Amino acid sequence: MIKTPYLLFLGDAPDALAAKVAQGIRDWRPEYALGQLCLPGCKADLGLPEMTLQAARDAGAETLVVGVANRGGVISEAWLDVLEEALATGFDLASGLHNLLRDEPCLAAAAEKYGRQLFDVRVPQVEYPIANGVKRTGKRCLAVGTDCSVGKMYTGLAMHREMKARHMKASFRATGQTGILITGEGIPLDAVVADFMAGSVEWLTPDNDPDHWDLIEGQGSLYHVSYSGVTMALIHGGQPDALILCHEPTREHMRGLPGYALPSLEALRDLSLQMAHIANPACQVVGISVNTAGLTEALAEKYLTEVEARMGLPTVDPYRYGAARLVEALEALT
Repeated sequence: MIKTPYLLFLGDAPDALAAKVAQGIRDWRPEYALGQLCLPGCKADLGLPEMTLQAARDAGAETLVVGVANRGGVISEAWLDVLEEALATGFDLASGLHNLLRDEPCLAAAAEKYGRQLFDVRVPQVEYPIANGVKRTGKRCLAVGTDCSVGKMYTGLAMHREMKARHMKASFRATGQTGILITGEGIPLDAVVADFMAGSVEWLTPDNDPDHWDLIEGQGSLYHVSYSGVTMALIHGGQPDALILCHEPTREHMRGLPGYALPSLEALRDLSLQMAHIANPACQVVGISVNTAGLTEALAEKYLTEVEARMGLPTVDPYRYGAARLVEALEALT
């Protein structure tokens, strides 16, 4: 088990979105987030105390978590001195990057020297099966997005919190490094061998009670040429009964792809349903989640009202205003 609380390492993150791992932990497990550590030039700020390694250890932090999710998931050479120093100061290290801590010779040597542990969250721990497409009992809801990093995980977590408050049977099923660090379990879907991705989602969402909902953490986007594969695996392996469309209205283009515009919500609805009906012909789009963090209160309310009128679906920012209406849309299906 990864020891808590955490010191969240933001490195030299070029913007707030690059520190989404750390931000997710701060927002959903604030009791784990003791402070933050930034390098010169860092453009992200979680509003947590800025702490040195020694000050954080003295305050009780146990693990330095790499809170950055950069393109390609690599450990920057600019971070290595700090990560090595953290091991010497008494920290364990945890990371969800594709580039593994254990594969960095200096970090592996330092961990052995100081008796510390390296946790690579993005390493599959199970031999997953190939998907068989057999219908499972229970209900499943999947968030799908117009782009990467638009709030799919936040939507699932907000819905899960609301459902637990209503004493509904529900589980949040993490499929990425941030979700795993928040909940303590899940599958690192984008690190699973391609042939087994859909099977890993089947494994993650097994047979359950008829009134139990699995809230599957969404990944990527069907429209994102870099990461559409994980989205397809979630749709076919998850066999969702319900889809939530997720969108961030201030984006000028796809994350990391300046030449690609975001699709409309109508296009996302239609394509997602076409793909979902292959594995579950009864799947429905039941609501829309909009990340309004970049909008003022007045603009957010105006935008949500306009989208709801246009799409005919409950449209909310579940982090800003709560997920009650999205949960009620699920209840209407049961």
